[in-house]
Parts: sequence; structure tokens; C-alpha cells
Amino acid sequence: MIDPQVVENAILERLKTVIDPETGTDILHIRLVQDLQVNENGHVSYIFRPSSPLCPVAAPLAMSIIEAVREVPGVSSQDVTVVGYVYAGELNETLRAVLAENGEE
Repeated sequence: MIDPQVVENAILERLKTVIDPETGTDILHIRLVQDLQVNENGHVSYIFRPSSPLCPVAAPLAMSIIEAVREVPGVSSQDVTVVGYVYAGELNETLRAVLAENGEE
């Protein structure tokens, strides 16, 4: 069992290092990650909303977010839901497959 608040704070600090290449701003500052939740088992869930519906870097940015979350001690698994993006359905499928390959979903 972990302290969810401690892990959540660590995730938020780590996500401040992920920069949206279109804006040059960290993803938390422009609120691209929303509804972050951590449970006592270290499972993390959150919503990723790219900066525009046609964001050309949505997929690599989503992968950067997943990697950043993965690196935080105490995180055992994660799931992400992409919203507000034209290809959200396809990207969600891809991200679920990537997380499943790593035993994270």
C-alpha cells in the first residue's frame, strides 16, 4: 500500500517536466492532463486532452506522459483516456495496447 497523495504529488512534479512542443509550455500549466487519480495500490488514471483537436504531436506527447508517470516510484499501473482529439478512438486503442504490453493496464 502506498500513500496516494504522496504519489500524486510526485506525478504532478514529474509531469511539469513534460513540455508540449507546440506551445513550449509544460503540460500541467496548459492543463493537458486532467482528473489525475491515484489509488492505494498505485494505479493511476487520468485524462489527456491534446492542445488542439488536430494536434500533430498528440501520440508522442501521450507516450511522453505515460513514460513520465511510469517513472514515479509507487506507480504500479496506469490508464489514460484521450479526449478532445479527432483521432481519440484510435489513439486510445494504441495506448491501451502499449500499457497492456507492459502489464500496466
